[in-house]
Amino acid sequence: MSNKEILYGLIGYPVSHSLSPAMHNAAFKALGINASYKLFEIKPDDLEDFLLKPDTEVIDTKGNRVRAGDIVGFNITIPHKVRAKEILDKAYPSSAVFDEKDPGRAYAFLIGSINTVKREPSPPFYWNSDVSGFIRSLKEDLNFDITGNKETQALVIGCGGAGRAVISALSWEGGGIAKIYAYDINADSTRAIEEHFSKFPRIKDKLVFVSKEQIAVTLRRCKLLVNASSLGMKEGDASPIAKNILHKDLRVYDAVYNRDTQLLKDAQALNIPAQGGSGMLLYQGVIAFALLTGLTPPGDVMRNALNKELKKI
Repeated sequence: MSNKEILYGLIGYPVSHSLSPAMHNAAFKALGINASYKLFEIKPDDLEDFLLKPDTEVIDTKGNRVRAGDIVGFNITIPHKVRAKEILDKAYPSSAVFDEKDPGRAYAFLIGSINTVKREPSPPFYWNSDVSGFIRSLKEDLNFDITGNKETQALVIGCGGAGRAVISALSWEGGGIAKIYAYDINADSTRAIEEHFSKFPRIKDKLVFVSKEQIAVTLRRCKLLVNASSLGMKEGDASPIAKNILHKDLRVYDAVYNRDTQLLKDAQALNIPAQGGSGMLLYQGVIAFALLTGLTPPGDVMRNALNKELKKI
């Protein structure tokens, strides 16, 4: 292996809050790889140049200047996940395919967004590891295996990017569960996700959008509740679900990872199995590491690094 440091990173706007460098750099160190993972704030207007023009100069959050093309692999976060796929699909039409044998590529197609890009070999490979990360966290952290719950119904709160990933997972993996109910306070988000998934009969046939007034009666039918909204990220945020409609046959997953949300606290007080989003963050990173490097990631090392950073928040 070359003595030259291999550069990986995360692009988004903003990105300074990200915990991904801690996980990836700990993994590189554990494997003895001369590589680093850095953060790059890319403005929306600069995204296309970053993706398609390798000589574009970019600056990491520490002030170091590098060529975009020297970042051999990178993850993508808000607000670029959808637009990045659109740009790469247009530039490399042969890559814009659905491949059910490759979950990361299949889910990128289903969701319409990507979070992992490997520049070489050309054309670049790009995937979505959010869905597989969620599926793995559900199974390992909440003891909920999608493939073993074909008659199950679930309620998903939030129809943004995280909501798309969750709905894709619940409806597709292993044939999916029986029914997914979805709610978002933002009508535009609901319309957008309804239009997007209308292209996929296997998802459309299982997906039902509900109103706020229907949540209580809907939740009674469900064995899984997922908060895929941002409600809970800020200290003092209320729960998206009233405590008195949670029930003992439910499992609760909250995609928020930076704190114990009110939803988690309410579920725990009622002895309902509940899990925050740190597992999803970990496993999407573990999967992305394998995709970018071709190496088996040291999962325990990445978990310990993430937990150390979470304690600082």
